[in-house]
Amino acid sequence: MYSGLNSFDPKAETKTSVSSTLFLGSRLWKNVEVYCDPEMAGGGGFSNTTGIAAFPNGEVYRVSEPTPHVYVARLYVRQLFSLSETSHRVDGEANQLAGMEPDSYISLIAGKFSIMDFFGHSAYSHDPTTQFFNWALMGYGAWDYPANTRGYTFGIVSEFVRPSWALRFGLVMVPITPNGAIFDSRIAHSNSSTFEIEKKYRIGTQRGTVSLLTYLTRADMGNYRDAINYGILHDTAPQLEPTRMLGRTKYGFGLSLEQSLSQDVGLFFRSSWNDGHNETWAFTEIDRCISVGLSVNGALWKRPDNLGIAFILSGLSKDHRDFLRAGGYGFIIGDGNLDYGGEFVTELYYSLRLFVRWLWVTPDYQSILHPAYNKDRGPVHAFGIRVHVEI
Repeated sequence: MYSGLNSFDPKAETKTSVSSTLFLGSRLWKNVEVYCDPEMAGGGGFSNTTGIAAFPNGEVYRVSEPTPHVYVARLYVRQLFSLSETSHRVDGEANQLAGMEPDSYISLIAGKFSIMDFFGHSAYSHDPTTQFFNWALMGYGAWDYPANTRGYTFGIVSEFVRPSWALRFGLVMVPITPNGAIFDSRIAHSNSSTFEIEKKYRIGTQRGTVSLLTYLTRADMGNYRDAINYGILHDTAPQLEPTRMLGRTKYGFGLSLEQSLSQDVGLFFRSSWNDGHNETWAFTEIDRCISVGLSVNGALWKRPDNLGIAFILSGLSKDHRDFLRAGGYGFIIGDGNLDYGGEFVTELYYSLRLFVRWLWVTPDYQSILHPAYNKDRGPVHAFGIRVHVEI
């Protein structure tokens, strides 16, 4: 079997990762809050976090550093402008202070954060530290969401929230290189904007939410077709770096649906797409993605647990496929050749709460067919276990 620089290692291996976040928040005065989240993270993914586009460990993102590092993950201010005389109470949780919140409001957030804190949310599939492990189940798989290697960025987000619907817009920085740690200060030509509309509804007594997201990223991107032509001209494998040009764009769309089927069972569905002409810049090499899954509350069998099962089908644009087939490499995948097939992932987890209210242990299994979209490789069977403490 052939292998390339970013091929998933066929040998069995074991990897560990660790993360710890301290969520700090304070209300400076009425309707103004500040949040600061120091974080420690370390460890690595299988095969140095390469070889699978929908990677099986959402905790490692694209960082592979065995030694844990401490850094400030989030530091932002949130200003609320009330649009209604009525309000409701919200409970205290991560990056949310307990208290009264207007039923209708405009908010403005500015600082450092993860853009996924505010966009692409799902009650059943969003947080890899408590729900599904897989990258493509944290949000939209084909959303090349703007972030540094640890998943954070600087920028602004504005929300217009009504009781049954919401509009959100974000404008943030992007890294100066693909999957990079340093942000590009040429903001006029290098940035990412995201827009989302969300609608809540009911079918009988069961709640549901449908949302539509679109994004546009500008960066110093290389072009897949130009990279192929460069390789032909210089009698070498395709090269993205010589084709990079400031101001190139990547745009895409995402559709999300979540529906409670009963008090203890929820269904979610996501579909996403990007144009796939220019190189992946920040997240992972997925240009088309569909995911669907179920989340089941253990109250059905009188346990404070949770069970989840999901399926992911990912694909690539024609330009991206041709680039890999000709021997090109992205920062996540590349086998030196490609017998193209959709990457198909099945994930099953059971989150078991042990003895006390703050400790969960979660066994997880993932089956990956055609890793990195290559029918000549795989299947991969990934077994995991997560220990989660929340105080």
